[in-house]
Order: sequence, then structure tokens, then C-alpha cells
Amino acid sequence: MKSKTSITLSEDILRGVKRAARRGESRSETIERLLHERLSDEAARAAHAREVAQINRHADALNAEAAEVLAYQEDV
Repeated sequence: MKSKTSITLSEDILRGVKRAARRGESRSETIERLLHERLSDEAARAAHAREVAQINRHADALNAEAAEVLAYQEDV
């Protein structure tokens, strides 16, 4: 479902929107696509940051476990 809204944008932003528009795409469609892409990118970055933070919280234990496994391996 879409909602109609009104926003005020600077001329340089509108020029950027015009440059980013795809053939046959309206200004509203362009702005919606660009916002969707940006919000998706931000969500992916946030998820990555959470994953890295989780790995870092457990890094010492994971490294100790890896060192223990490597100690059991035979030299070939």
C-alpha cells in the first residue's frame, strides 16, 4: 500500500534524482527506488555490524577452540 506525501527537496537533490532516473521511471518511482536501495543497504550494514559484534564477543573462546583443534592435528 502506498501513501501520498509531500516533501521539499533542494534543487541539487532534484537534479540528482533526475540523473538517477531510469528510462520511463517517474520522479516518485525514482525516489522510492533510491530510498528502498539505501534502506536495504543500511539494514544489511546493521546486520553485518551485529554479526561482527557477536563474533568479537566470542573471539577469545573461538580462537582457543581453534588452537586446541590445531594442536591435535598431526604434521604431514
